[in-house]
Amino acid sequence: MRVGLFGGSFNPIHNGHLHLAESVKTACGLDYVLLMPTGTAPHKSSAAYVGAEHRYAMCKLAARAYDWLAVSDYEIRKDGKSYTVETLTHLKAQYPHVAWTLMIGSDMLLTFDRWYRWTDILEMAAVCAVSRQYGDEAQLRQKAEALQQQMQQCGKSADILVLSVAALPVSSTQIREKMQKNENCSCLLPENVVQYMNVYGLYRQ
Repeated sequence: MRVGLFGGSFNPIHNGHLHLAESVKTACGLDYVLLMPTGTAPHKSSAAYVGAEHRYAMCKLAARAYDWLAVSDYEIRKDGKSYTVETLTHLKAQYPHVAWTLMIGSDMLLTFDRWYRWTDILEMAAVCAVSRQYGDEAQLRQKAEALQQQMQQCGKSADILVLSVAALPVSSTQIREKMQKNENCSCLLPENVVQYMNVYGLYRQ
C-alpha cells in the first residue's frame, strides 16, 4: 500500500490543501493520503493560531468527503517539537507494510538537507516536492539531483519527485482575514468546516 504523508498547521484546512492532496495522490499513484496537523505553536496568538484540537477536528470534517483521505493526531498528542524523522519512524512501526511518500512544498525541498536527520527521512520515504510557482522547476530538479547524489555517496538511494501543480487562489491567511471581517469564505473551504468555525467563533477578533 502506498500512502502520502501531508503535514501542516492546517490553520484552517481549505480547498487548496485538498486540491494539492488529490493532485499528488493521482500523480504518485497513492492509495491514501494521511493529513498530519502540527501541534500548537506557543508563540502564536489564539486569534491567529487556533488550538490543535480545533485544527484536528476541521481536518476530520474536511476528510469526510474523500474515502482516500485520513487524519492523524499523532503530532498534536506528542509532547515537545515534532520532527519528521520521528513521525515517519512511528508510522513505519505502526504500519510496516506501507510505502510512504512525504509531501512537501518547493521551499522545503530547497532547504531539505538542513532538516534533522534528513538522510534517514529519505531512507524511510519517497519525497514529492510540489512546485506551485512558474519558473522554479529547474531549480527544484537540480536540488533533487544534488540530494540524490549525496545519498549515493553514502551508498544509499533516494526517490524524489518534483511535481508541478496549479495552485488554487486560496490561503489560510486569506481565510482568517475574511473571518475577522465577517466576510463570506464558503467558496474557499468545505462547508462543514465553515460551519465548525462559526459555531466555535474561530478566527474572530
